Amino acid sequence: MRIGLYPGTFDPITHGHIDIIRRAAGLVDRLVIGVAINRDKGPLFPLEERVAMIEAECRSLSEQTGTEIVAHPFENLLIDCARDVGAGVIIRGLRAVADFEYEFQMVGMNRALDDSIETVFLMAEARHQAIASKLVKEIARLGGDVSKFVTPPVRRALQQRFGTA
Repeated sequence: MRIGLYPGTFDPITHGHIDIIRRAAGLVDRLVIGVAINRDKGPLFPLEERVAMIEAECRSLSEQTGTEIVAHPFENLLIDCARDVGAGVIIRGLRAVADFEYEFQMVGMNRALDDSIETVFLMAEARHQAIASKLVKEIARLGGDVSKFVTPPVRRALQQRFGTA
């Protein structure tokens, strides 16, 4: 069984994340969405809510693709999380050249820690390349329309969080 790990904070999950998840599901039999706890980032949504959003968004994707998709919170090293879930591949989404430089360094470090786990980069679809959770949160906080960037349930969660309509 081919198991892939797609890690991130997913605060919140966006159309860009969903695009990568859909495409990654075609590469593996089981896709683990590693939800990073990362207290240093100070996420807007608590872990439990981010996991619930991912599970809700991925339910139909799992049915459509026939790939088991599960959310898995983690707070340890990415490479240790990959080992914990039995992943042979780490899937990373790239939006722009700036992402590549950071990701390139991460791959080097992960390969030094465990060279049996590969990393695969998937470029976001062109229409999703500008989407960043940080910017989505800022737009929502200021009362802007985020419907182009997130699904309706996530948009409602953002509106609730910021008290906007």
